[in-house]
Amino acid sequence: MHAFARFTALPLLRTSAVALAVTLAGAAVADTYSVAFTAPSLDRWNYPFNPTPGTRITASTFGNDPLGVEFDNRDGQFIVGFDTGAQVPAGLGASTYTVESCVVTITFANDFVVEYDPTTDPFTAFLPPSDPAYADDADAGQPIELFGTGFRSGYSLANWIETTPYSFTSPLLASTRLAFAQGTNSKGQRVDVSNSVRERWTPAPFAVGAIDGLKPGELVPAGTVMRFELDVARADVQSYLRDAVDAGKLRLTATSLTKVVQQGGNFPAFYCRENPLVVVTGEGDATLSMTVSTASCVPADLDCNGAVNAADLAALLVAWNGSGPADLNGDGLVGAADLAILLGAWTN
Repeated sequence: MHAFARFTALPLLRTSAVALAVTLAGAAVADTYSVAFTAPSLDRWNYPFNPTPGTRITASTFGNDPLGVEFDNRDGQFIVGFDTGAQVPAGLGASTYTVESCVVTITFANDFVVEYDPTTDPFTAFLPPSDPAYADDADAGQPIELFGTGFRSGYSLANWIETTPYSFTSPLLASTRLAFAQGTNSKGQRVDVSNSVRERWTPAPFAVGAIDGLKPGELVPAGTVMRFELDVARADVQSYLRDAVDAGKLRLTATSLTKVVQQGGNFPAFYCRENPLVVVTGEGDATLSMTVSTASCVPADLDCNGAVNAADLAALLVAWNGSGPADLNGDGLVGAADLAILLGAWTN
């Protein structure tokens, strides 16, 4: 229902008068961007039997039988997406960016159904009691965990949308959803974490949902805002966010291993942007606040990788007689004068 994501862009912090002049010419410089979105660009209840993907009014998260051969362990997932490219310039190269902070919120749509758990539980807590490795959950409830979003079967950030099919195969099969909760394994590889219990490991979420003013174990009332402060100091989280900012599209997936039974159970539900209450009141949407800095580089370093070389020359030649970052002297046209500037800054 929201044609465009609502956002607030705070004034950019320029590093110097020189940087400002270069920015006006369109070149990459050191900047800090603080942006806040009060609604997502997209959201989706990513569940095998969602008949209205992209338009459902609530999304729930829950787990599934770890011993079953059908469905993912993290069965009900909630994807939220924010298109950041209009507020934080995209395409400068992932290494150009440093995400200094990233906070996402989602809002509970059901009332006093689930217990608040702000800590990650080990996979052993979700094994059946008959398993030798089973360990009883030390605290009440199951956490809501935020991960990245990965894609398979030819889909990517560029072409996946909220109405894309769930899978190209049977929805009963595990590890077949086209968009999935993505984390990092012990080898530093980005992987699907949807079946971490079957695979017998505990992935580290980008963030665990926190609720101000609520004690662990208390029931969560409807309208409660859950806050995810992503751990940007972690290399894998920083790398994921840098890639997303470079692409101009941030997609994140909320999951839980909330224990349910077939066709029932007590599990959390969250408002989607199409919810009538959200549409009427403007409250309850997923939100994003983020601060991003770009690396400092000389104007001729068009890809801002710390060196002026053949890659920058190629970018300038592609832009010849055009405009944009390769217009190094700011006269509105990429030409011989800009080439001379670039060659004069060439890195040996």
